[in-house]
Amino acid sequence: MNHILYSVEELRKVLGANVSISNQEVKIKTVLTDSRKLTDIHHAVFFALKARRDGHSFINEVYKSGIRNFVISDANFDLSLYKGSNFYIVNDSLQALQKLASFHRSKFNIPVIAITGSNGKTIVKEWLYQLLAPDYNIVRSPKSYNSQIGVPVSVWEINEENTLAIFEAGISKVGEMDNLEKVIKPTIGILTNIGEAHSTGFESPEQKLEEKLKLFKDVDLFIYSCNYLNNYTGEIPGKNKFTWCYRSKADLEVFDDEVLDEKYHFLRGNFNGTEVQAAIPFTDMASVENAIICWATLLAMGYLPEEVDKRLEKLLPIKMRLELKNGVNNCSIIDDSYSLDVSSLAIALDFLKQQNQHVKRTLILSDIPGAGLDQYQLYEKVAALLENKSVDYLIGVGEHIQLNADKFNIPSKFFNTTAELLENLSSLKLSNETILLKGARSFEFELISQALTQKVHETVLEINLNALEHNLNHYKSLLKPDVKLMVMVKAFSYGSGSFEIANLLEFNKIDYLAVAYADEGVSLRKAGITLPIMVLSPDVMSIDTIIDNHLEPEIYSLRVLREFLDGLIRKNKHKYPVHIKLDTGMHRLGFMEDEINDLITLLIDTDLVEIKSVFSHLVATDNPDHDDFTREQIELFKNLSQQIEDKLTYPFMRHIANTSGISRWPEAQFDLVRLGIGLYGVDSTFEKSKSPLQTVTTLKTSITQIKEIRPGDTIGYNRMGKMPNGGKIATVKIGYADGYSHALGNGVGKMLVKNKQVPVIGKVCMDMTMIDITGIDVSEGDEVIVFNHIITVEEIAKKLNTIPYEILTGISQRVKRVYYYE
Repeated sequence: MNHILYSVEELRKVLGANVSISNQEVKIKTVLTDSRKLTDIHHAVFFALKARRDGHSFINEVYKSGIRNFVISDANFDLSLYKGSNFYIVNDSLQALQKLASFHRSKFNIPVIAITGSNGKTIVKEWLYQLLAPDYNIVRSPKSYNSQIGVPVSVWEINEENTLAIFEAGISKVGEMDNLEKVIKPTIGILTNIGEAHSTGFESPEQKLEEKLKLFKDVDLFIYSCNYLNNYTGEIPGKNKFTWCYRSKADLEVFDDEVLDEKYHFLRGNFNGTEVQAAIPFTDMASVENAIICWATLLAMGYLPEEVDKRLEKLLPIKMRLELKNGVNNCSIIDDSYSLDVSSLAIALDFLKQQNQHVKRTLILSDIPGAGLDQYQLYEKVAALLENKSVDYLIGVGEHIQLNADKFNIPSKFFNTTAELLENLSSLKLSNETILLKGARSFEFELISQALTQKVHETVLEINLNALEHNLNHYKSLLKPDVKLMVMVKAFSYGSGSFEIANLLEFNKIDYLAVAYADEGVSLRKAGITLPIMVLSPDVMSIDTIIDNHLEPEIYSLRVLREFLDGLIRKNKHKYPVHIKLDTGMHRLGFMEDEINDLITLLIDTDLVEIKSVFSHLVATDNPDHDDFTREQIELFKNLSQQIEDKLTYPFMRHIANTSGISRWPEAQFDLVRLGIGLYGVDSTFEKSKSPLQTVTTLKTSITQIKEIRPGDTIGYNRMGKMPNGGKIATVKIGYADGYSHALGNGVGKMLVKNKQVPVIGKVCMDMTMIDITGIDVSEGDEVIVFNHIITVEEIAKKLNTIPYEILTGISQRVKRVYYYE
């Protein structure tokens, strides 16, 4: 766990930086790029990167957290404000990060495996870690850290105890791979499946392939499938090459395969003139292909075929996601127990830290595998990490963590085994807290998850927080400098959740939240959300609640304004923040043009309120047929808001753009924009096939029973479902009480079973629905997809002659929400 310490002078030379140094004695061993994820304060350097948001704007926040070393690229940055700090001024902070990581990489003469491709990079990396861990001390990319930032951050983690490194590299445009190759400097290269993913930054598949192969230009050994390079006419890199192929000549020729007991894929091949075999504990073709890549890699590295076969048979599935679930005793459970090392622990602790719904944060942590050589330093580092990430209580499981109990300066409890913890679970009195489960596989923490998680209705709505974050960042990228962002979380965040979504938004530093009613805002305040919250539909009965919870009302009429002023007098409040709604054509809520003078008069005569913003609502920003009306709305809004500004003695924000307004109307951004359903992957501005957005929600259920139906039999109420030729049906656990519309019966709706679309047959019932699965090999208990990125909410809405909003918000609360982060 000994990371090389770098001096001030070494950093200056490596970065080629101009410097302003206050402390010559500091030693650096940690690089930071995210102001929300700070650690190792006294030995860290913060790189102010210019990405979607300029890292220089967060230096003040980082400085207040205790960081005193910064790499910046803004030559005009005022250094005098940050006493006692070291600044390294460079031309490009990202290039400086990559240059430092490259220098660090040069300190180590160990084999380094680099993996790239379109699909399978992370799975192959994790499986190679499983297969090679008995023989090597391995450092690897955490999760999917394969970007221009993620790769140098990963490579920086190489330490003096490591004997092998495995890194993945991903690119999105020409020119990026050269940067990553200089950082990784691989000795072994692996190319995974080449597909359509991440193709938008390339002119052709050939250009993308050529760019990816640059990673391997100096490798000693290049491992690839001849199928991937069939049509490639350029020079194949690698001093030595190892090929694998299906039924074609190669170093490893796979000539036969069959599925055994529906659990194993049995493979036979030729290697070095000898027949070899491998049993893969997976049957889907993507997993089989990734496993063959691992098979070829170990053979190419000199492992005996018999030993490789033994190890492949024990491969474990890679659960690539962290899940947030509702727990017993009003707890929130974060289940991230699929792998455990210090890097993945740090990532999970960052997610724990952003949860504000409970005051107390608890970590249940097992022994960290592979730590036997240097336990003291390992658990010293873990203890510092827990303190830095605001963990309040530690429950340790295992012999090694228990032996190092004295390292932890927070309340702790230790158990020898998972079974012992479960036996004593009730005595721990876990309640009203957020609990992170982080355990090595051998500790079977899934048993703890089962004990702590609320039993769920087998129909669940999964919310992909990575996709939600991607969509948020897409809309941020469209904003002009200094334009603020308000996100709508009304109606249970369009059916996706309450504090779970708000926590992520607050963590991503948006500026405002908006809810429909005061009670929604109260729920967020009780969950620890501190962002400003606008209430769109206040009423006289909620005025005290709004004031008591520091919510900010929309004022849309003189009546509402007078009622709110009366409430402020009663509460003895002055200069309370409010938002003025103007009606520029929606004709729902808001002040009409002929009411503006009366509004201004009332505002001038009082100091009880302070206008935070004046706003309006565009009617048809997604429809080009109404663009002229949109322009009229924007002009009217400019004029009316200017009249108010001219009469007040202080500035306020102006905003009118909604989701599709952000996409199509940059001139309507003003000071702030309001993001709604686009956050969840729905924006009618885009054709679905060309949308830059990712699907956030997946509705899943399962098969309760399967029946063979005789010719002529009918299915469901009123005998509406007819099967004149007979067939096979499945009853699934979803109905109109869950939000699956009754109108989707009789073949209108479809669901996905084993990746095949099947029709609903008969009427949709209250709690169940029948589907026609004739010709499909399925079993009771199998998963069924109601909607996802294939059967989309837009498609379902079109069939029902409604809008996607109604589909998402209509999913009932008895359908449990499961949040995951990959």
